[in-house]
Amino acid sequence: MKVAIVGATGMVGEVMLKVLAERNFPITELIPVASERSVGKTITYKNKDYKVVGLETAVSMRPDIALFSAGGSTSLEWAPKFADAGTTVVDNSSAWRMDETKKLVVPEINASQLTKEDKIIANPNCSTIQLVMCLAPLHQKYKMKRVVVSTYQSVSGTGVKAVRQLENEIAGIEGEMAYPYPIGKNALPHCDVFEANGYTKEEMKLAREPQKILDDRTFSVSATAVRIPTAGGHSESVNVEFENDFNLDEVRSLLSQTPGVTVQDNTDTNTYPMPIYAHDKDDVFVGRIRRDETQPNTLNMWIVADNLRKGAATNTVQIAEYLIENKLI
Repeated sequence: MKVAIVGATGMVGEVMLKVLAERNFPITELIPVASERSVGKTITYKNKDYKVVGLETAVSMRPDIALFSAGGSTSLEWAPKFADAGTTVVDNSSAWRMDETKKLVVPEINASQLTKEDKIIANPNCSTIQLVMCLAPLHQKYKMKRVVVSTYQSVSGTGVKAVRQLENEIAGIEGEMAYPYPIGKNALPHCDVFEANGYTKEEMKLAREPQKILDDRTFSVSATAVRIPTAGGHSESVNVEFENDFNLDEVRSLLSQTPGVTVQDNTDTNTYPMPIYAHDKDDVFVGRIRRDETQPNTLNMWIVADNLRKGAATNTVQIAEYLIENKLI
């Protein structure tokens, strides 16, 4: 099993290598791939050193799988070249997510849609993944009408430059800015770029991607995405209106039985999800589960996950595992 990691020296790429090692992914040959400026650098995987190669070289090596985390423009240009060489690509960028010819996959929800013909598979946005992990079982039972989500997203979602900005601000050092304003002691209602409708690209991903993953356009999602000064882990305040009424104990039970979801919901002991506890874990954590008392059939909940793991690297690796287990590559 020849596996290429495209963007191996980046933040998600490094976590991807860590997850592959932890899960004992069946690699016979590892091909770390990065931009020209990183070619020749060395990365370590399972106590063995590997030289980073360029994209052209990686395509010529014909890997079985290429796990991409190198940005949208790189994916648009290079994913088809890998696919043409017979490689199955799992892509972390937004490049292919809303392409009607490509599957958008969260393995626990819709991996069964995958076939041998799927040579480019899209990994959803980090905020979308943790949201749909909790929405999917509830939608199946009660049928969603409308979702309102406000996110509290960590700087690691922007990348290493943003993490450095926060660290510099905490240390009182002037340095390169990833954001137009300070992030320390601040909250920026600005994730990704603004679109013509006044929403950011991140907010529109949250609006559109759940419908595609759940293969259902009958419900709507309205989002506000905010960047906060946490180093890792995204949090979401979620309000869901259903067509059918629900029982709170049943909601907790449904979520508890969902693979990959952990319920942390006990106000008596101050038990609720927080980024500090989600760090380095693959589960999606949900709590503060309560009825919205202002309108019927409506639920409030608080969802937290490590955005670099289940929100990116782990979900990508799980897709690759599914492909191997089901002999699709």
